Amino acid sequence: MGGRSWTLRMDAHAVIKHPMTTEASMKKIEDNNTLVFLTHLRATKRQIRSAVKKLYSIEVAKVNTLIRPDGQKKAYVRLASDYDALDVANKIGII
Repeated sequence: MGGRSWTLRMDAHAVIKHPMTTEASMKKIEDNNTLVFLTHLRATKRQIRSAVKKLYSIEVAKVNTLIRPDGQKKAYVRLASDYDALDVANKIGII
């Protein structure tokens, strides 16, 4: 896609709506060291990365996003290998 030279300015709380607590996202936490969040539809991967870093004080290895059929954006945030998604999930209260 590309070509867009501007991004919507949002603070970290506007970018990250809330963590997902479904069974599938719990499996991602355990198996892939990945947290799953619902995010603002216009948030970029870079904005999601910096928001997660700012809100939860963790390093992010990779961000994958998709737009769900209901029109909401979901972000899969893989943590750096020296962080444990299970510990972070416990700390933020989703487990």
